[in-house]
Amino acid sequence: MLRRGSAPGSAARTNVRRSVIAGSWYPGDSGELRDTIEGLLARVKPEPLGGELVGLIAPHAGYMYSGQVAAYAYAQLQAAPAGTFSKVVVVSPVHRIYPGRFAVTDKAYYETPLGLVPVDGDLIQAIERQVTLNRVSQDMEHSLEIQLPFLQHVLGHFGLAPIMLGDQDWESAMALGRVLAQAIGVNPQPQGRTLLLASTDLSHFHPYQVAVKLDQLVLDRIAAYDPEGLARLLAMRKAEACGGGPVAAIMVAAQELGANRAVILKYMNSGDVTGDHSSVVGYAAAALVSS
Repeated sequence: MLRRGSAPGSAARTNVRRSVIAGSWYPGDSGELRDTIEGLLARVKPEPLGGELVGLIAPHAGYMYSGQVAAYAYAQLQAAPAGTFSKVVVVSPVHRIYPGRFAVTDKAYYETPLGLVPVDGDLIQAIERQVTLNRVSQDMEHSLEIQLPFLQHVLGHFGLAPIMLGDQDWESAMALGRVLAQAIGVNPQPQGRTLLLASTDLSHFHPYQVAVKLDQLVLDRIAAYDPEGLARLLAMRKAEACGGGPVAAIMVAAQELGANRAVILKYMNSGDVTGDHSSVVGYAAAALVSS
């Protein structure tokens, strides 16, 4: 059964970051969207993690391309006991207008066909006590929004801290990760923990076998729980991940909150979906675990 986001009062309904990809990157009809997510999740069995789930890494292409890989991440969340998580920090890259080093919407809600997701003001304020978050009134960032319907479907109601990372160098990722861990640590929730989520795709527009080799380098650094090594690898352009900074930031935050292992849940690329191996985009799902 679909569990929707919160229903704000009429005065708050105008303070909403409207969907910019519903009907294109994922279905715009709530019933079709629900059925799509349920179908993707039904094809995945959660993997025994051998510890406590702290964070996830998920891709951000359209659901027809990367939705099945994303389902491997969200199946782990679905398998967690009900009420385990009451808040989610989503860290995404920035694909269009540069919003500054760290940015957040100035709206109170995000909209998807499944309802409204409330932005958690308390958690945002806790982050802002340590680092400047540029407030943006309008954004077209698909890589953050694309995660929300999965989260709504699996979690129902939750508070969201939507962070867009404009600078993806190691120093920025490390700083953000430490700030997130501190903000979460000083803002404990009696009715649920805070999930960390990084949004990223991997290599772009290489032949299939070239992409697989490039992507494996990224997966190796994640599996080794080496966020600095990942950031340095990407900075030297030896591999590609458009959300490499968010991944490193989430790995740092999760590690400070007790995570000590990363489990690669699934890897595919667009060639596995379309059959066109001439120019592909890589996708991966992973879990960050405390054990």
